[in-house]
This record gives sequence, C-alpha cells and structure tokens, in this order.
Amino acid sequence: MSVFGKDEAAIGKFAASVPVPEFETTSFNTPNALSEARIAIVTTAALHQEGRAGFELGDDDYHFETLPRDARDLALGHHSVNFDRGGFAADINVVYPIDRLEELAKQGVIGGVADNHYAFAGNQSDTVSEIRLDSGPQCASNMLAEGVDVVLLTGT
Repeated sequence: MSVFGKDEAAIGKFAASVPVPEFETTSFNTPNALSEARIAIVTTAALHQEGRAGFELGDDDYHFETLPRDARDLALGHHSVNFDRGGFAADINVVYPIDRLEELAKQGVIGGVADNHYAFAGNQSDTVSEIRLDSGPQCASNMLAEGVDVVLLTGT
C-alpha cells in the first residue's frame, strides 16, 4: 500500500538488501545519572558553520564537522530540493537542540553541555564502513577526550 507517495513494499525490499554488520562483541557501559552527565549533540543534518565549505553532494563525504558550543551561525547542508528547511530556518533547535540543552543544564536536569558538538552528512555509502571504521571512531575519541558521557543523536 502506498502511503503519502511511499511504497511500503519497495521500502521493505530495499531495507532487506542493506548489509548490516555483525559484531562478535559489543561494548556497554552505564553512564552517569543525567543530572551529572555531560551531553554532546551528534547530528546527521550536515550542519556546518557559515563560511566553511561544509559537506559535498553525494554519498562519499564521511567527514564530520566540529560545532563549538557557542556557534549559532550554522547552515544546513541537506541539499535535497524535496527537503523542507522551514523548521530549521525558524528555530535551529528543531535540528540542533543546543539551546534546550543549555536550559536543561541551567535547571540541573543534566550535568553540563559539551564544549563541542558534531555533524555528519546523513547520506552515506551503503555499508557506512567509512563512518563506522574511520570518522565515527575519531569523533567518539574526541568526545571521550572532552569528557562526554551521553550523546544526543538528531537527524534532519
């Protein structure tokens, strides 16, 4: 059945064909209580600071951008003509809820807001191997070095 122009059978067939990596071991840890946790945002909205090159079109740009905590001069790098940028234009927090995190920290709900946050492009290769094996671990290493306890993932 087609819903809003999307063919559920086609989407299911595509999803079944996407390779999913299997890991022999997984890591798990128990983070600090939120009231003590330092939070960072990682977004797939391809955000970048205005005046910087940002992300390239296509599915082979797997680098990440570092977004300083106080940066609000951000541009949305999602290039599809079918994508509605209205929410982001009206309020950056729709995609990148940095001001909401600042409010939660001020209220004591979370322990703190990280000094840096990170943006990737959502369009990636089929295997996402570059992000899984290269830029993802590098980004995680940066966050660990900054003392980040919890990551808030957002998309477009």
